Amino acid sequence: MAGALVLCVALVLCGAELALEAGPVQSPTPAPAFRRVDIALGCSYVEDDVRGLLLFPDGSSSKHPATLVLRSISVRDDGNLDDVTEYKVPEENPDSSSPIVFEASAQSVSIPHAESLLHADCDGEEVNCEISPYNFQQAGDGLCHTSWFMATLRVSSGISVTLVLRGPHCGSREKEEEHDATLHPKLRIPMSKEKTVLTTVEFQSSSHNTSLRTHLGSSVTLDCRFALAPSSSFSSLEWRRQHRGSGRILFQYQVGSTGPTVQPKVHVDVAELLGSGDASLSLQGVSVEDEGTHICLVSTPLHQAQHIIQLHVAEPPRVRIIPAVVSFEEDGTTTLTCNIAGYYPLDVSVSWTQKTPEDDTEIPLSNARFSSHRQSQNGTYSITSYLTISSATAQAPATFSCHVSHVALAEPISVSAHLKAPEQTGSEGLVGAFIATIIFIVVLFIVLRRRAAKPKSEQLLRASE
Repeated sequence: MAGALVLCVALVLCGAELALEAGPVQSPTPAPAFRRVDIALGCSYVEDDVRGLLLFPDGSSSKHPATLVLRSISVRDDGNLDDVTEYKVPEENPDSSSPIVFEASAQSVSIPHAESLLHADCDGEEVNCEISPYNFQQAGDGLCHTSWFMATLRVSSGISVTLVLRGPHCGSREKEEEHDATLHPKLRIPMSKEKTVLTTVEFQSSSHNTSLRTHLGSSVTLDCRFALAPSSSFSSLEWRRQHRGSGRILFQYQVGSTGPTVQPKVHVDVAELLGSGDASLSLQGVSVEDEGTHICLVSTPLHQAQHIIQLHVAEPPRVRIIPAVVSFEEDGTTTLTCNIAGYYPLDVSVSWTQKTPEDDTEIPLSNARFSSHRQSQNGTYSITSYLTISSATAQAPATFSCHVSHVALAEPISVSAHLKAPEQTGSEGLVGAFIATIIFIVVLFIVLRRRAAKPKSEQLLRASE
């Protein structure tokens, strides 16, 4: 996989081909806030035809190894850039199978997220770089298609950068031979003396969050920014949303129009758009309907660049168990109900466990039943799980737990019901009290009778004397 060649801590070079501009040796001075460096990225050159169609009928593309060297890029100096050597172009003569070296000058257009590209390897990130011939139907017949290229850089952290590169002018074969121009063996365009393809960054756009996850009702900003060379001018901005085969325009602005076309809940600061190139879209009160692929399309009269941002809505479930405390009579059964509601997306995992004081761990239960999924008006889902327990298989005290896992939860939710020993209530209690009362009355009657018989026996004894 193509990756950035970058500098690590302790002045250790993680990859080759990262260089500080060469200069005369000077006495030590405090390091400036920014330094200019060369950033070399391993890339793939992807070929298509002039109509933007793939060359191969099976839908595959032709990929060729390439290197993109961003020359003299301003980056923040973290103190680890002092011992970097200048990037050196390989001295061997290239052939049709050699990597294509693109040198890109960005004197008039700043390169965004340069530090991330520079330190990607050391930060454990991966950089995917693809370069392809650029062709846009509005570019006009005066442009040579092979003299324009588009470089797409994607960092695994979510950063995306698109560069439109202006290459050498494509003159006629007669003029090239007249000036002894050396053509690249694969691209058939003039090369530099170092056998590289010299390009200039004319247009760049970027986004630092190509995938976002948010909750219902929240506000979110989809990042999209761009910068142009003085020779280019901004023409239009369009934001589109696509989801499950359907799409719609969220925001549209054309230079010279009376104002933007915008959907409810959507906002783009037109003043920032025209002033600083901030094309970011703010979305208020996110709903399920806002989920999908959002496309930021920035256009000039000659070029277009787009960024794709995936917006995911994730709402955690609310979980409740009924009843929370339960007991049953001998040979009885009870059903526990676990209600899971208000979650999105649909995928949810529900399981039951049982634990008694004698158990070291919770015992999984597999006899639960489930209702079908139900969807509410706001798009969220709910489901109910039932667990039936009986005195034949469960002995009090015991704890039965319902565990729920969902993508919106950092860890599963667990709610529990407690099985307690039955208490004497109702008819059994009345019968016991009645029996106790009868016994008390019988005992009292016997005691009283004995006391009453004792004086009578004493009187008979005195009369006999």
